[in-house]
Amino acid sequence: MSPEKKREIASKGGKAAHSQGTAHKWTSEEAQAAGRKGGSISRRRPKNTAQA
Repeated sequence: MSPEKKREIASKGGKAAHSQGTAHKWTSEEAQAAGRKGGSISRRRPKNTAQA
């Protein structure tokens, strides 16, 4: 399946979820917690390893 077709299907799914009221909406507190968690993980990675 082409990337464009996948994107189109995902977009339709996201729009449907929002219209039904079942989609997740991030609060600023949730976003801060997620950013902190991701930042703490990336700081623990060894600096001299090649990243993908």
